[in-house]
This record gives sequence, C-alpha cells and structure tokens, in this order.
Amino acid sequence: MSERRFAGKVALVTGASKGIGAAIARRLATEGCNVALVARSGDALAEAAASLAADTDVQAVAVAADLSSEAGCIAAAERVLEVFGGVDILVNCAGATRAGAFPAQPDADWTDGFALKFFGAVRLTRALWPSLAERSGTVINIGGAAAYTPGAGFMVGGAVNAALGHFSKALSKQGLVDDVNVNIIHPGMTETDRLTALIRQQADAEGLPEDEVRRRNEATAGIRRLGRPEDIAEAVAFLCSPAARHITGVDFPVDGGSTPGL
Repeated sequence: MSERRFAGKVALVTGASKGIGAAIARRLATEGCNVALVARSGDALAEAAASLAADTDVQAVAVAADLSSEAGCIAAAERVLEVFGGVDILVNCAGATRAGAFPAQPDADWTDGFALKFFGAVRLTRALWPSLAERSGTVINIGGAAAYTPGAGFMVGGAVNAALGHFSKALSKQGLVDDVNVNIIHPGMTETDRLTALIRQQADAEGLPEDEVRRRNEATAGIRRLGRPEDIAEAVAFLCSPAARHITGVDFPVDGGSTPGL
C-alpha cells in the first residue's frame, strides 16, 4: 500500500458507484482516507463500499441519495456528518449530461443535466462548507473537456461543464477567505460506461454506426490513448495532498493533450 497521506481524513465522493467516481474513492482510500460513497444506485453503491473497506482497511460508507434535488443533497450531507463528524475532502463527480442534436434535443435534457451535475455540486458544497472550512478542507469538482471545446452535438454537457468551471473559480475566492482549496478537473475522453453511452447518443443523433463515431472522436482528439478513470483519480489525490495546498482556483485538464486552445 502507498504512503497514507490521508490517514484520519474523511472524503465524500459523489458518483462513486462506478467509473471515475469509484476510482477516485479507491485512490483516496489506499492512502488511508475514510470515504463516503454517494450515488443514486443503492445496491451497486453498497457493494462498492464493502469492497473498498475490505481492500483498504478504511471506513467506507454507502449513502444512496438523489443529488438532483436540494433535499437529496441535504440528506446526504447530514448522513455523512452524522457518521464521520466532519468532511475534509469533497469530490463532486456525479452527473450525466446527454448528447444530442439541437433543436431536436428536448428541454428535459437541459434541466436534468444542470440539476444533477451543476446544482448537485452547488448544493452539496454549500451544505458541507462549514465543515470544510473548519477542517481547512478541499473541494474538487469533476467537469469535462467540453467546457473548452464547444460542439453542436454536446451542447448540454459543454454548458454544464463551463458553468461548473465558473462556479469553481468563484468559489475558490471564498475559499481563500475560509481556508478551503477549490479546483476543477476536466477529464477528456475516458473509458467508462458513460463514454459508451455518449457515443451511442451521438451515433443515434447523427444516424451513424457507433464504431464510426468512436473512431472519429479519437482521431479528432489526436491523443495517444483514451483516458482511464485512474488518470483522474491520480490528479485528485495530488490536488488533495499537502504538496498542492498552494494550487487553488485552477482548471486542471486531464485529457491527454486533446484540448486545442489555451
């Protein structure tokens, strides 16, 4: 096991039942961090928490909650504070925005995209801010590279990620007052179930085979390989570490160099 830099700390990770969120929770736990795993899926979440606790010898608690509502965010925050007494690290990773062709994409795709990924992060951060301030904590938001690269087929995701980036930068200013570090990581194309679903949505919207859309996306990105959830988890671990305490208010792309601009 690696150095336990986070021994005695508590992290809350949303979207933690699979994919990037699960990788982040595991990475922090390997360094001694107790973890609250939050997601909608109760069964998958409980299984992930049990596996994490058995493998890493930390306390891992599953908290099933619908973070697209304010009540769900408050309930999740209250449950974690009840179990652990406080939170040192908050990673807002929950969120699934849909690809689609405008103007055929319905209003529900927009409202659902903002409800979970943007407002979920805002509300949960607000609920936990007093504890984070008390513990000189860290907030990491997980956005997406579409924040930098607008595309006609992914307007919802791009808009949500851009809004989350603005929120993160603004919140970091409050963090300077309250001694809370705030940064946002923007993953590029990363091998997850989420990427598979997005490619399927793009293919449906354009009337193309999924394999063709995948090959086109990879070629356009011009990267050596697709990202892995562990790539994002490593960046989170660094930004939560004492070595990164002077890094705050930063947009942190982890996209293999695919972002075309500054």
